[in-house]
Amino acid sequence: MEDVFDAVVVGAGLAGSTAAYCMAAAGLNVLVIERGSFPGAKNVTGGRLYAHSLEKVIPGFATEAPVQRSITRETLTFLTEHSAISVDIASDKLLEFPSYTVLRPEFDAWLAAKAEAAGAMIVSGIRVDEPVLREGKVVGVRCGEDTMEANVVVAADGVNSLTAQRAGLRQDLEPGEVATGVKCVIELSRKVIEERFNINERSGVARMFVGECTKGLPGGGFLYTNLDTVSLGLVVSSAALAASPHSLVELLEDFRQHPQLKELLEGGSVVEYSAHLVPEGGLKMVGTPVADGLLVVGDAAGLVLNTGYSVRGMDFAVASGEAAAKAVITASKTGDFSSVGLSSYVDDLKQSFVMKDLETFRKAPGFLGNRRIYEEYPGLIEEMLLGVFGVDGSPRTPMRKIVTGAVKDHGGAVRLGRDLLQGVKSI
Repeated sequence: MEDVFDAVVVGAGLAGSTAAYCMAAAGLNVLVIERGSFPGAKNVTGGRLYAHSLEKVIPGFATEAPVQRSITRETLTFLTEHSAISVDIASDKLLEFPSYTVLRPEFDAWLAAKAEAAGAMIVSGIRVDEPVLREGKVVGVRCGEDTMEANVVVAADGVNSLTAQRAGLRQDLEPGEVATGVKCVIELSRKVIEERFNINERSGVARMFVGECTKGLPGGGFLYTNLDTVSLGLVVSSAALAASPHSLVELLEDFRQHPQLKELLEGGSVVEYSAHLVPEGGLKMVGTPVADGLLVVGDAAGLVLNTGYSVRGMDFAVASGEAAAKAVITASKTGDFSSVGLSSYVDDLKQSFVMKDLETFRKAPGFLGNRRIYEEYPGLIEEMLLGVFGVDGSPRTPMRKIVTGAVKDHGGAVRLGRDLLQGVKSI
């Protein structure tokens, strides 16, 4: 090992491995330190990768990567205790915007192997305790009694990044900035999955849920079909969960037993169960992702976008990893590893979809904190639709009266109008 690396990357998730791959491919001497027993061992993400950013880095990656299914059906479902009301699109046209279900342990290991093949050195099962600072500049990392020095450290160590915190770029996380995610992977045969979800051998389904799945707490559920498993999980506001009598384990089990899910999952065996924190602060959480000798990427930089109908983190992670690598490559040519010399990272992020999308949806976190979305409005929709479609032989009520009656039962038109307007402005 060299005395001083060009770059040390902390974390072998999508952001870290992408950065390592790009830097190593450019001829830099790169060390990746992963705390898990192997890359992907600690990653929990539900499992949906929007392909565009990785396609830019590794064209045609899906032909060799361990992707599961191509998403050809999108569903947003409002749950009540007994009902599921869905907005659904099933179309091969979704293939024009490719996204795939993935299992992170397999996929992250593959991407880390690509970085290793490009020349990066990857070591697993080692914890980075802190960055090493010299005269205010990050010059490496300390792992127990060992010190690895580098011109630049790339912090890709997740939402509660100790590297960024101990370098002074991040404060301790506040409950309102994060959600708690929990996921189980349920094993079913390919034939059963394809029959129950009405898909073919490679197509897949992505479903988002709002309402009863979180017992009215801000958050939602997700379901993704893999080749021979289904990923099912919840993401719930950590602040709301702490003040609730419910536990995540209870919420997930009740979600799995919901009448509208139970038949789809019947006979399946839980083969994986995991939980982690999810950045939820949006643009306000990003802060400063660069310092002298340090760049912060992916979840560690708060680069996650939740609009309620989609949750994006993996494509942001890849794009930030690529942008960080470009900044390090440029700095290596000039020898300037100060925050000024690395500032092209921030410039690239601002010019990319990452910061532009976070800016567009900067009001989304505030809107999604409105508990009426989860407590009131699924029931409102259920009442309206049962009134429209339910026929029992009694004289029919005009649709306008059904709608106005349901709105009155759930808080009135003024409150609903205000929430709708806020939603239009936010998402």
